[in-house]
Amino acid sequence: MGVKLKYLVEELNFEIIHKSTDYNEIEIKSSDINRPGLQLCGYYAKFVKDRIQLIGTQEWHYINSLKDEDKFSTLEKLFKYNIPVVVFSRNNMIFPQAKFLAEKYNVTVIRSSDTTSKIFSKIISFVDVALAPTTRMHGVLLDIYGIGVLITGRSGIGKSETALDLISNGARLISDDSVIIKNIDKKLIGKSPDITKYFMEIRGVGIIDIQKMFGIGFVMEEKAIEVVVNLEDWDESKEYERLGLDNNYENILGINVVKFDIPVKPGRHTALIIEVATKNYKQKELGYNPATALNERMLKKLKNK
Repeated sequence: MGVKLKYLVEELNFEIIHKSTDYNEIEIKSSDINRPGLQLCGYYAKFVKDRIQLIGTQEWHYINSLKDEDKFSTLEKLFKYNIPVVVFSRNNMIFPQAKFLAEKYNVTVIRSSDTTSKIFSKIISFVDVALAPTTRMHGVLLDIYGIGVLITGRSGIGKSETALDLISNGARLISDDSVIIKNIDKKLIGKSPDITKYFMEIRGVGIIDIQKMFGIGFVMEEKAIEVVVNLEDWDESKEYERLGLDNNYENILGINVVKFDIPVKPGRHTALIIEVATKNYKQKELGYNPATALNERMLKKLKNK
């Protein structure tokens, strides 16, 4: 599984110099990029032909220094390897030999005005995100006090209504109902499907547009998920966390995320409890655990008796 080359070209605004006949089917399966400096000098041992081949300024000047017949033979050795694409940086001139060989060996050639290092960065970022492990979860993703909080729970338990209460108090909406989650560099990044972006469904009211209703400051494009809050029906027989000495976790795409199970029943201010849980999590991340502090205070008092 890979990312289509045509999407990369469109997203990063590359200029197409030559489009191969299989252009629409070419897939990039790794963000690894090869600068073929050694290959242009004739060394092809351990050459990875499936990678994007980036001809930067140094490689371009080397090719430009060669005689025309040497340009042809040097580039032909590269092009005949059935490489997916050749990228030229800084709007450098495309050698006539490269254009001819691109047609002969059916290789896509593209160009960018960006520097070589910037092209590296853009391609790696785009491909890594596109190829990152992905899942979807039913819930609401909010930014609460700078913390990405994913609110989950059964349908109809009040996730969206609670989220709306939090938004009216300053939280920011990333996604309601369906959250796309990617594991990027061991961080869970959540965002909304494009079609439902910044919309919420509130039972009894209908669909509302948070960006239009509250303003641009109450929405976000994406957010790293640090906390999961699971809303569940109050169960008298269940033992709920009372001290907070130990953390519970939910595993999402191989990453453990701190999880709070919040029982819901009439009279409980669920939004306020989520705000407090988020602040408490933030305190713990900064090194202060109130449950531990209380425990130490009690032990100290018992010791002094």
